[in-house]
Amino acid sequence: MRSIAEGLFTDGAPPRLVGGRNRETGRIVFPCPEGSDFEPYPLKREGKLWSYTIQRYRPKSPPYTGPEDFTPWPVAYVELPGETIVEARLTNVDFDDIEIGMPLELTQVVLDPDAAEPVLIHAFQPKGAAS
Repeated sequence: MRSIAEGLFTDGAPPRLVGGRNRETGRIVFPCPEGSDFEPYPLKREGKLWSYTIQRYRPKSPPYTGPEDFTPWPVAYVELPGETIVEARLTNVDFDDIEIGMPLELTQVVLDPDAAEPVLIHAFQPKGAAS
């Protein structure tokens, strides 16, 4: 299965998100911008929940390419210590169990399992949760 975007994940196991580090200032961002100012930088796999909301309606298409049958999901901002804050879906957690500051780890989930060619997106789950 392929990633939703080329260069989103490292090739190693376990995969890491690829951010960008500014060659002049060292500032780290996600995703890695195109151009010569930033170099690809593998981000930490673990962080903590900085903020979140529940996505309760199907996003506008385009750009959303997920399933027509919509099920709400948590959208998080995950702080990767000393690096950056990443927006991602939360998975493997009940809405009522989500807490600011909870430890999280990177995982991958299928955007639309019923698609002819499903793609993987990045998500975070509680540290130690089953994938």
